[in-house]
Amino acid sequence: MKIITLGDELLRKKAEKIKSFDEEVENTAKQMLEILKRDRGIGVAGPQIGFLKRIFVTHVEGDGGRVFINPSILETSVDTVKFEEGCLSVPGIYADVVRSETVKVQAWNEKGRPFTLEASGLLARVIQHEYDHLNGVIFLDYVPEKKREKLVAKFEKMQKDASGKRVRS
Repeated sequence: MKIITLGDELLRKKAEKIKSFDEEVENTAKQMLEILKRDRGIGVAGPQIGFLKRIFVTHVEGDGGRVFINPSILETSVDTVKFEEGCLSVPGIYADVVRSETVKVQAWNEKGRPFTLEASGLLARVIQHEYDHLNGVIFLDYVPEKKREKLVAKFEKMQKDASGKRVRS
């Protein structure tokens, strides 16, 4: 599985609800968790791998790996916190984003078992970030327009520079 990067229209599409908890969903969840290990990420959502379904996984230190299927954010705190975010779909780009400090989410795991989770700190941030992906929103959408334009230009230059480099064999 490959991570889709900024510029791919799939990142802007709204993911569809998962209707059945079958082997495909379970395998996809397992592969998504493997992506996090491979790419040293802490969260990835279905749209980021071209799977336009409402699923994301997290792997935050101290919390282990979690699968969220058809998640709903039930509550967010009034208290917010600004923190630097990055994204596997926008590698090398980081920006401060303000998010709720705590979140309460309801979802199903890969076995189809429902759960409700109250999270704070980094896990709450990752849940909000990945939930946004399910709705076609990326973290740069929270950055002021002028700064966002500079960051996108920087990303595009980095991508161009990386694709222009020759690989020795």
